[in-house]
Amino acid sequence: MERRKALGLIAATGAATAASFTAVPSFGAETGRAAGQGKARGGYTFALAENVKRTSVRFKNRYGIEVAADLYVPKNARGKLPALAVSGPFGAVKEQSSGLYANEFARRGYIALAFDPSFTGESGGRVRDVASPDINTEDWSAAVDFLGLQKIVDRERIGAQAICGLSGMALTAAAADSRIKAVATAVMYDMSRSMSRGHEDYYTPEQRQKVVDHLSRQRWIDAEKGTYARLSAEVPFDDNGNVAPSDRVLPKTLPADADPVTAAFFDYYRTERGYHPRSINSTTAWTGTTPMSFFAFQQMTNIDMLAPRKAIMVTGSEAHSRYYSEDVQKMAPDTIDLLVVPGADHVDLYDRKDIIPFGKLDEFFTKNLA
Repeated sequence: MERRKALGLIAATGAATAASFTAVPSFGAETGRAAGQGKARGGYTFALAENVKRTSVRFKNRYGIEVAADLYVPKNARGKLPALAVSGPFGAVKEQSSGLYANEFARRGYIALAFDPSFTGESGGRVRDVASPDINTEDWSAAVDFLGLQKIVDRERIGAQAICGLSGMALTAAAADSRIKAVATAVMYDMSRSMSRGHEDYYTPEQRQKVVDHLSRQRWIDAEKGTYARLSAEVPFDDNGNVAPSDRVLPKTLPADADPVTAAFFDYYRTERGYHPRSINSTTAWTGTTPMSFFAFQQMTNIDMLAPRKAIMVTGSEAHSRYYSEDVQKMAPDTIDLLVVPGADHVDLYDRKDIIPFGKLDEFFTKNLA
C-alpha cells in the first residue's frame, strides 16, 4: 500500500459506508478487547511511579467546556514547583502517552497535568470525537489557568509538553499566551497542514478541491440525518483518484500488506501496548467533517511571537513526521531547537522510555522555567 494512502492513519481499501452516531460517550463497543489491558495499572497503559500521586481533576476552558485531566504530583512536593501541561497524540487519551510523559516529569519533580482535549476522552463537548484547532488550542491555555491556581505551582514557571498532533496547537497557544514559558514537542504534527495538504503536502490542487467537495457534501448528509458520520481526518484517495474515507482510524486487524506507518500505529493503538477504549485511534474515527476547521485555521502563523521564550522539538530519525519539526524549526531557528533521536520512528517516542530523551527535556525545562 502506498504510504500516503495510509496516512489518514487508515488502511484505505475504498470508500466505506459512513457510520453515524448520536451525542453519546465514545467508550465504545470494543471494551471487550481491553480484557486484561491495564488491569494492574488501573486502565492506564503505563505504571504509576512510586513517588508520584495522581488525582483526577476537571476544569473549564473559556468556551465553557469541561476538560478532564489527571494531575501528577511528586509525593515529596514542597513549596512552589514548576508545572507542565501535557497532551497528545491526536486521537489519544490521557491514559496513554500524555499520562506516561506527565508521570515521568512528576517523578523528576514537576507538577504535570495530562488532559483530554475537548470533545474527546472524558472531556466535555456534546458532539463526541470532533476536533477544533481553535478550541483545542484554547484547551492548552485553560490547562495553564488550572495549573496557575494550584498553591503548589509557581505561575512564572509553567511550560507545555505536547506529543504528536497536539504539538502544533501547543505552539500556537504559546505564541498567543506568554504565560507558557517554554514548549517541548515530541514527533510534532501540524494537523492543519496534514488535513489540508496531506502527508508531505502531496495533495494536488485538484485533490484539495475534491477533499473540500467531499467535506461539503458530508455536511448535507449530516444535516439531513441529524447525526455526525465518523470518517478519515486526513482523507486518502483510491487508485482511481477518488476520495476514499474510512469509518475507522485503524483497521480492526492488520492487513498482511500494511505499510510500515500503519503497522507502527497499529502496534501501539490496537494492541495491549497502548490500546484504550476511549481512544479514537484505538476504536473508531473522527467526526467526518472535522477537517473543515483545519482548512480554515492555519497553525504556526504567529510562531515569531514565541520569542524570546524557547521551544525544543524532539523527533526520530526514522519518523515519517520528521519534516514537520524540521520545517517549524527553520521558521524560528533562534527560538526553537531540534533534537533528532537516532533510529527512532514516530511511535517509538510515544512510550519507549528507553529512548525518549527525558533527561534532555528535563534540562530544557530546568533552564527555561528558571
